Amino acid sequence: MHTNYTRQTLRQHFRQKRNCLSEKQQTHASNLLLEHCQAIEQYQAAKYITCYLAQDGEISMKPVIEDAWMQGKIVCLPVLHPFAKGQLLFLRYHKDSQMEANRFGIPEPALRVTDIVPLPLIDVIFAPLVAFDAQANRLGMGGGFYDRTLAPVAHNTFATEIYGVAHDCQKVPSGIKSDKWDIPMQKIITPSKIYIAP
Repeated sequence: MHTNYTRQTLRQHFRQKRNCLSEKQQTHASNLLLEHCQAIEQYQAAKYITCYLAQDGEISMKPVIEDAWMQGKIVCLPVLHPFAKGQLLFLRYHKDSQMEANRFGIPEPALRVTDIVPLPLIDVIFAPLVAFDAQANRLGMGGGFYDRTLAPVAHNTFATEIYGVAHDCQKVPSGIKSDKWDIPMQKIITPSKIYIAP
């Protein structure tokens, strides 16, 4: 797992695995994911949470988003930063948010300054991933957007909790070698289990 080639091979393998899941399997998985999230004390107490809109076979956060709205939580989505290359902003996501496709073709809320939520305010961030291991190590898509944006959290600047979310089939049995810039997760949440970082 030390080379980019190996990591890229892993990404291709696990993206293919999650894309092989049927629509019924995807729906069932996302509902089970919600049940796990509801059992987490930090989620229950959170006022601000960040989710994502599923792409490329990622596990859907839609049930979590709808549950959070029902509870009066403020839901944010990641948006590509317009000026800081490789960084993300977090914007409030409403049921009637105007959405625009970013340069990767992923829908995100239209950038309005009044909707920007500063990172220190966010209680829980649910981060997508390509693969993970039992020690809650996360392998992302390789762009480093979350790692760069969430570096202050890793350095204990903020109290924000970061949870990776994934299908069970995205678990790597042998473990993932973390690089120094990889942001640690406190938990990885799947439909069947919550993995807690040691």
